[in-house]
Amino acid sequence: MSWDWEKLKQQQQQRGGTPPQVDEILQKLKNMKFRGGPLIVLALIAIFFGSSMFFTVKQDEVGIVQRFGRYVRTAQPGLNFKMPTGIERVTKVNVTRVETAEFGFRSSPQTSPSRFPGAISADTPDSLMLTGDLNVAVVPWIVQYRVKDPYNFLFKVKDPKQLLQDMAEAAMRLVVGDRSIDEVISKRDEIAVEAKAVLQKELDQADSGIYIVTIELQRTNVPGPVQPSFNEVNQATQEKEQMIYRAREDYNKAIPTAKGEAERTIRAAEGYALDRINRAEGDATRFTAQYSEYAKAKDVTKRRLYLETIREVFPKFGATFIVDSDQKNVLPLLNLGKEGGVVK
Repeated sequence: MSWDWEKLKQQQQQRGGTPPQVDEILQKLKNMKFRGGPLIVLALIAIFFGSSMFFTVKQDEVGIVQRFGRYVRTAQPGLNFKMPTGIERVTKVNVTRVETAEFGFRSSPQTSPSRFPGAISADTPDSLMLTGDLNVAVVPWIVQYRVKDPYNFLFKVKDPKQLLQDMAEAAMRLVVGDRSIDEVISKRDEIAVEAKAVLQKELDQADSGIYIVTIELQRTNVPGPVQPSFNEVNQATQEKEQMIYRAREDYNKAIPTAKGEAERTIRAAEGYALDRINRAEGDATRFTAQYSEYAKAKDVTKRRLYLETIREVFPKFGATFIVDSDQKNVLPLLNLGKEGGVVK
């Protein structure tokens, strides 16, 4: 095979230095004579089909083999054999790489799969959610996932990534809708765990072949136009909580003191009552004993009681004057107060 370079140069010069056209090259090839052409063609065909019968699966992948479009087997990592191209084909699926889907924001324009690129804003449809107490919250989040069932991932769902995005948004709205705005802002970890469980359940029921590694909530807030009003509400709520805490503190101080005082009064009353009862019982016992002795010797007991009573009562009278009812003259009574005597 030889080229007429002189002729080609002349043609290029005549055409203004342009290279030969494709049809001219094809015409030249037709005019050439190959030696052993059929053998070369057969060798090329054999090399092509032979090379298509072997394929290599990486360590983090599996190969899904289809024969005339129908699934037949899953090839494991390493060198594998299949039938030539046109009969069987291989689709390699990475089963260890963790993919990321972002909702409500976009961290990197090159790698983010978010349907709504840009920074977090109140205009982002998938980040605006209605909470359980009828407030609107801006909830951006990240879903990290990987393929756990390549067969379901390829054949059971038409668009697995779109399904993941739709179900992730539905699951997050379901969880946020059961919480108040304060819980959405302060309990992001709990919401993320619950949303992951709900999303994984829905994906398993849909035979998506996707495994949710984690769900992470970013900084949640309220939309910008209502932020000042929300701050005022939070401030009022904090003041309310402070007043409640102060009232509870005063309550905890006053109530135990009152209870202690009441307990002390009750114990004092119980002691007084016990003392009175014991005294009464003692007096009753003594009276009963005296009555028994009186019944045995009435005259002696009566005389003794009289003398004991006089001895107890008489000293309390002080100076005492006993005047005979037959006394006629009052003169002897003039100096009684000075003498302090007792006149009978």
